[in-house]
Amino acid sequence: EMRTRMFLRTAEFLWQEGHCAHATAEESETRTVQMINLYAQFARDYMAMPVIIGVKTANERFAGALNTYTIEAMMQDGKALQAGTSHNLGQNFAKAFDVTFVNKENKPEYVWANSWGVSTRLMGALIMTHSDDNGLVLPPHLAPIQVVIIPIYKNSEQLAEISARVAPIVSELRALGISVKYDDAENKRPGFKFADYEVKGVPVRLAIGARDIENGTVEVMRRDTLEKHVAPLDGIAEYIKGLLEDIQANILQKAVQYRDSMIRTVDTYDEFKVEIEKGGFILAHWDGTTETEEKVKEETKATIRCIPLDGDKTPGVCMVTGKPSAQRVIFARNY
Repeated sequence: EMRTRMFLRTAEFLWQEGHCAHATAEESETRTVQMINLYAQFARDYMAMPVIIGVKTANERFAGALNTYTIEAMMQDGKALQAGTSHNLGQNFAKAFDVTFVNKENKPEYVWANSWGVSTRLMGALIMTHSDDNGLVLPPHLAPIQVVIIPIYKNSEQLAEISARVAPIVSELRALGISVKYDDAENKRPGFKFADYEVKGVPVRLAIGARDIENGTVEVMRRDTLEKHVAPLDGIAEYIKGLLEDIQANILQKAVQYRDSMIRTVDTYDEFKVEIEKGGFILAHWDGTTETEEKVKEETKATIRCIPLDGDKTPGVCMVTGKPSAQRVIFARNY
């Protein structure tokens, strides 16, 4: 990559990429759609990042493909991010590289191919979708450390007492499939540890001192809201398991609410020019021509992110030319 951007366009990057060859056009299209839906499901269920599934325009689709399906996400600064794609390549590449198979009639035939992938730009998407001024906010389903436990003590005797009480809690959490770190490092003060794990986005922090043990309680802090509360030590592992799911759901809900608040509908080009300056997804009619698409891009720096698969399919007239439009498409400025 010549023009780099941290986390999004790096000089070198890792792909999750797949290629399939099929006997029929229908099988290839089915797999192409299946994969974009799988990426959308991963984005929503693990990254807590809502996306819009759609088809790229002829001008934006992968070169040589019959169709490119995309998932488009909305970042907190109002810019769109293409988070994954799936391409139905038809037989174009098979013909170019002479990829054939023997069909049921025992005759050679070109395969119907597709390819699909996501890359490490998803890390950038995760950061820009959820994080705040205090650092990362990681969804529990993806966080490498889901819970951190920090002891509050004045001397080695108190630390030993706390460690003995914490050990079975750590075991219980791990038995529930929860990743947990007990940070009893003596070269860092609790305040430093609090800030450090906040920056790193650990979903749940437990702080426990000698008085907490006496009271049978523990201080719980959730990273998504920065709220603190006291919970009983008895049954804390099961409580944390439920809390992590609540945090996951809350992070997703917050992202959905923000994304939806950034979707607006316009009918005229003058209105579009005003609204695009506010960021977000703009739903507008387009006449289907590359000329109009390029005109909008040149004059507003906005591109058609996709023709959404779901939503309003009502035909109308192009906001620029007044010509017939099959349905509204999604415009945005993007990374």
